[in-house]
Amino acid sequence: MSPLHRRGILCIVSGPSGSGKTTLCRALSASDDQCDYAVSCTTRAPRGGEVDGRDYHFLSRADFEARALRGEFLEWAEVHGNLYGTLKRSVLDLIETGRDVLMDIDVQGAALVRQIADPAIRDSLIDIFILLPGRDEMIKRLSGRGTETPEQVALRLHNALEEMRHWRDYGYAIVSGSPEQDLRRFRAIVEAERCRTHRLRGEDGHAAATGEEHPDLFADA
Repeated sequence: MSPLHRRGILCIVSGPSGSGKTTLCRALSASDDQCDYAVSCTTRAPRGGEVDGRDYHFLSRADFEARALRGEFLEWAEVHGNLYGTLKRSVLDLIETGRDVLMDIDVQGAALVRQIADPAIRDSLIDIFILLPGRDEMIKRLSGRGTETPEQVALRLHNALEEMRHWRDYGYAIVSGSPEQDLRRFRAIVEAERCRTHRLRGEDGHAAATGEEHPDLFADA
């Protein structure tokens, strides 16, 4: 086994409703043995078939709020009266062992993660925005379920267009095509990011990219 290893990646993925960001994250985590899909915490009740620890960590509101006050979340928000958030420690534990963590969050949550000062988060972070190729495709995807009124579709379209305005805040953008094309591009980004030199660790567990210009990766600890 190679004495070299790398620190994991924290990959946040955003995009408007209908962009397929959740499907992408689940597909890559299911097909790549180095990736984990981040399990969020929520105060809402479990739905049919959901399993605590697999789909969500289900918390009481009091427990969630206490954790938020202690600064335990990477990001959190209240949506439709329920609280949702991602625990920082669970993400860091995976990253430190070389695992890549995938999170699909909205543009507000992504902005909060970028503001975190912890160098372990900042050094591991990459961000990807899933763009829809045009207004017609947006309408097609947003109305595809056929269960919403024209007014509801119009509201979702308005919200999607507002989210699309933030694509330049991200380091990468994928213009959505077929699910297979999107997954191929997503995988290519993650695999390229794994090869960045600052992620590499030597035998002693320290980063290759220290203050030294040409560090010896195989120096005695």
